[in-house]
Amino acid sequence: MSLHKILKIIVGLLSVVGFILVLMIMSGNDGMIDNMLYVTYVVLALILVLVLVYVIKGLFAGDIKKTLLSVGAFLVILVISYAMSSGTDLDLTPFTSKGADVTEATSKYVGAGLYAFYALTIIAIGSMAFSGIKNLFNK
Repeated sequence: MSLHKILKIIVGLLSVVGFILVLMIMSGNDGMIDNMLYVTYVVLALILVLVLVYVIKGLFAGDIKKTLLSVGAFLVILVISYAMSSGTDLDLTPFTSKGADVTEATSKYVGAGLYAFYALTIIAIGSMAFSGIKNLFNK
């Protein structure tokens, strides 16, 4: 039996269980909401496992060298972004006075995330522009 057939059976069973739980919730049984959440957690876990399986399968089926270079470049961008972020460029007293647990480390992580977002956006726009210009000259 192929993986595709097994997944179709699992999806069918989860659909039936979900439909039954929805009917029970609609009938006014509030205790069923917890059961619906458990079904949601199971479906989420299945999706995550299947995504990991197919990603790992795709890694070994394709060119792993290019994949590792891409992951390495992404990690380099994250490290550079973290190094660029100071974490002290924000006055934390308005946050701490309201009871928010914001520290310099939190500020540094947010700054690093913003720098990484900006860098990845610039790289994405640059690669799209380069590809478009390259296609114009190749025609």
